[in-house]
Amino acid sequence: MGSSPAPFSDIGKRARDLLTKDYNFDQKFTLSMLSSSGMGLTVTGLKVDQIFLGDINTVYKSGNTIVDMKVDSYSNVSTKVTVNDLLPCTKAAFSFKIPDHKSGKLDVQYVHPHAAIDSSIGLNPTPLLELSATIGSKNLCLGGDIGFNTGSASLTRYNAGIALNKPDFSIALLLTDKGQALKASYVHSVSPLTSVAAEMTHRFSTYENSFTIGSSHVVDPLTVVKTRFSNSGKAAMLCQHEWRPKSLVTVSAEYDPKGISAAPRFGLALALKP
Repeated sequence: MGSSPAPFSDIGKRARDLLTKDYNFDQKFTLSMLSSSGMGLTVTGLKVDQIFLGDINTVYKSGNTIVDMKVDSYSNVSTKVTVNDLLPCTKAAFSFKIPDHKSGKLDVQYVHPHAAIDSSIGLNPTPLLELSATIGSKNLCLGGDIGFNTGSASLTRYNAGIALNKPDFSIALLLTDKGQALKASYVHSVSPLTSVAAEMTHRFSTYENSFTIGSSHVVDPLTVVKTRFSNSGKAAMLCQHEWRPKSLVTVSAEYDPKGISAAPRFGLALALKP
């Protein structure tokens, strides 16, 4: 629903995406193919220490049902079945991994014009229960999430947040790490082509402050340049070019003056979509 608040996990997402999305410091490629019947295939490869690790991801869509299956380099199989509109405004997903027989999980999402609720339960004798909810609208929302381990009868996490979203800016405030950290983020569209973002974290136990600032600029309709800088001295830059429809080449670089070698890291990501 267009007026519904975003899920709790999306609070602060606009700033996070500008500061972190598409940055990659490895040699990575993605090949995606989609047929008219609803079958999609994605192959992802990553070079680590002269060894290529890869994932094969197959997606099949039929009506309101989506079946997503992934096989990684170690022959682990992950499967997720999602059913949209199982009930009005409700989406359910069942996922599991092979050979991990205790990995089964059921996720249910309910979206109301003034609320969004996500719940998850592990399908095993001592499941992990997770629940998140937001209330408000797409412009202003307040929410929280908790995780409860039934095996140890303990809370694994509890967070809270509030967000104000407008077409040209977004502000988010999050209380995370079981109340031990306060995170604030801000993103602003300076012009139709340029956006800036900042994220600051304060830890109550150590009184430590950290921040990251960044920018995104559309050079032309096919090219985007992003930059970011953190209080630790790390500086990073990204250039992404759409060299053919839906096919992207991304070059990233990061310099850490406190690193052992103090040499920049470079990454190349290639996404191909026929």
